[in-house]
Amino acid sequence: MIELTLIGIGTGNPNHVTAEAAKAMNAADLILIPLKGEDKADLAGLRMEICRACVTGPATRIEGFDLPVRDPATPDYLQRVNDWHDAIAAVWQARIAAHLAAGGGPKVAFLVWGDPSLYDSTLRIAGRLERHMPLRLRVVPGITAIQALCAAHAIPLNELAAPVVITTGRQLREGGWPAGADTVVVMLDQGGGFAALDPEGIDIWWGAYVGMGEQILIAGPLAEVAADIVETRASARAGHGWIMDIYLMRRARPQAAPCGTA
Repeated sequence: MIELTLIGIGTGNPNHVTAEAAKAMNAADLILIPLKGEDKADLAGLRMEICRACVTGPATRIEGFDLPVRDPATPDYLQRVNDWHDAIAAVWQARIAAHLAAGGGPKVAFLVWGDPSLYDSTLRIAGRLERHMPLRLRVVPGITAIQALCAAHAIPLNELAAPVVITTGRQLREGGWPAGADTVVVMLDQGGGFAALDPEGIDIWWGAYVGMGEQILIAGPLAEVAADIVETRASARAGHGWIMDIYLMRRARPQAAPCGTA
């Protein structure tokens, strides 16, 4: 029986790693570090830094592996992502099988940015793995980018007794402002998804590399700061070779008419 632990490690700051997460990392026989695309050196380096800070004994083996890439020739987005997840699960299976065949222990862990439950597909990939090998799955929660963003701007996530919608940049472009929401949090945006909206009455709190030393924050009325965010994001991405950003937008509620007025 393989014990697979998905460990939320926060947004890249080693201080975000909880005591439970550090304990789980030290209990693992193998920690697998994904190397992904053009940003793989920096992001893998951050994971390695977290391992160096948290793993205190020699028993835990740490290995990097190359992730497959999505096939751009597949026109359907969901099919493209599902095929990609199948390919990743196959790589996981091969690396774990090789580890076990070499006499390694059954406790395997992956370090997941933020929390494994929030706009991350590690749990779905693990579900594919369960079809091919005996697996006991455990999740260690982590600080999310949403928490880090709200903390960095010192704002509450929601208005009083008001709903919040968490969505993606693609959904924002295709569907506009989600119906019934006062507050919208946007993740996984390729940049500037808010340009699809009428900015009137919308405030935005944007952050890149939240929680890290490179953190950048911009906030204000969307109409006034949108161009600054787009320019700053492009410059930061060019400088680092990769970017992680997230933003929260709030639309003012219509004010009720005073009693006795039409």
